[in-house]
Amino acid sequence: MINIVHKYDCCGCNACVQRCPKHCISMQEDDEGFTYPVVDKSACINCGLCEKVCPVINQNKAREPLNCYAAINPDEQIRMQSSSGGIFTLLAEKIIDNGGVVFGAMWDENWNVKHSYIENKSDLKLFRGSKYLQSSIGDTYIQAEQFLQNGRQVLFSGTPCQIAGLKQFLNKIYDNLIAIDFICHGVPSSAVFQRYIMEELHEACNLNAKILPSAKGTITNNIKIKSINFRDKTTGWKNFSFTVKASIHTLSDGKEKTITLSSTLHDNPFIKGFLNNYYLRPSCHKCPAKKFKSGADITIGDYWGFNSTDLLKDDDKGISAVIVTTPKGKKAIGEIGMLCSIANYSDILHKNNAIEQSAKGPYRKYFYAHKTKSFKSIIEYLTSKNIFIKIKRKLYLKTHKNEYN
Repeated sequence: MINIVHKYDCCGCNACVQRCPKHCISMQEDDEGFTYPVVDKSACINCGLCEKVCPVINQNKAREPLNCYAAINPDEQIRMQSSSGGIFTLLAEKIIDNGGVVFGAMWDENWNVKHSYIENKSDLKLFRGSKYLQSSIGDTYIQAEQFLQNGRQVLFSGTPCQIAGLKQFLNKIYDNLIAIDFICHGVPSSAVFQRYIMEELHEACNLNAKILPSAKGTITNNIKIKSINFRDKTTGWKNFSFTVKASIHTLSDGKEKTITLSSTLHDNPFIKGFLNNYYLRPSCHKCPAKKFKSGADITIGDYWGFNSTDLLKDDDKGISAVIVTTPKGKKAIGEIGMLCSIANYSDILHKNNAIEQSAKGPYRKYFYAHKTKSFKSIIEYLTSKNIFIKIKRKLYLKTHKNEYN
């Protein structure tokens, strides 16, 4: 029976919920906005299947890459819509062309991130772009298993721990499955993001009433989110922006007004807090899937620090790091027509230590202990370069034990 004693022992992959034959496990949200499995002991038959599919309990061995590439999608429009070089779209298009199914993360109608699947290339836009939140897996492991058993090709993309959960759930090698993960820094909760976005829209619209989330993207009765882009390349790939577009119906004349909030990664409060690990899931600080332990065939991410070659130039529109870890992944990469240069793993790792190292979070406890303060004020305090504030922060660390260092 699954029993979560320490929160860092659950990555929220939902494998246990989907595998339980009695459907007696549910995911319940804690006060940080992360979900954890809770067992209805009266219905549990102690079959142990929930523990057998847990990727934290059953961790794979670390692996070494077979091949590494710097790569881009030759379609510049697709590349600009993608977080890095647009390689995921090439892989997904190939699977769909072969009559397959693609799983990935997308926004739902309430601007939460969920996993789903598509069967048409026109829908791939739903999966493009980074979403710096933990997606809700739902029943997608079950759905993927059904497609695989019916002989359909399946491409399943997700965080390393989600791929590890999928592999444990399936407990079988499928030749028709391609698993793709990405270089993962960690996942914040939807609750933290909703708090941030509500405050930002509240301030931008000069509203006095408290903003509450509601259905279909509506933040208040007269504000509605139109789009969210964590990696807007308008300001470049290396200096990307976080951009939100929303509409507001003014009470005076009833006309719709468009609002655009945009700031670069160095100025945006949510991105700054994310990169400093203030509100990642506890398991991200003790990740069970680093060093390619997820079992994915291919790992993709940003190739930070790429030096232009004769075959590939850095035009600040995005370069993908592509790391192949299985023969199946090598075959898939060879069939998609990406523009690429061979790369050294050590060069990719140099600017992407998240491949092998879990996040450290010395001020995580401080962030969650100050919920009554505005989101922006907490981030400003924690990132301030003022010498007196820096001393106060160091004193805080000395007087507060933190298990996520």
